[in-house]
Amino acid sequence: MKRRRVFSSAQGKSEDINISPLIDMVFILLIFFIVTTVFVEETGVEVTKPQAASQIQLEKNSILIAITANNNVVYGGREVGLNGVRGLVKRLVQEEPNMPVIIQADESVPTRILVRVIDEAKLAGATSVNISTDEG
Repeated sequence: MKRRRVFSSAQGKSEDINISPLIDMVFILLIFFIVTTVFVEETGVEVTKPQAASQIQLEKNSILIAITANNNVVYGGREVGLNGVRGLVKRLVQEEPNMPVIIQADESVPTRILVRVIDEAKLAGATSVNISTDEG
């Protein structure tokens, strides 16, 4: 005959719930949401954009290049200059092939500088180059 041992709680202790797997799951979800978040990168400067009657809303994930009233070309808060646009756009387009380029030009910027920035972006391989405006 087999003997069985029966353990009983003489003091009536309650069992604790182990919440460590719950904490692990919350951290895993937190890491997942942080990794999959899309961050919008601003240009870092304020420009007075011209008004346009025909405008469309573009996606948030794009390359934002600003041209200030002093004709400085800025990306991510630092000046890249006209000659730095091609290398910058080329590097970013290689990471994300169909990412549009949006140029935020001050309304006092000469057309020749705006056209040069557009040309540099297209020569770097950008498929879509747009100009940011205010609603008119």
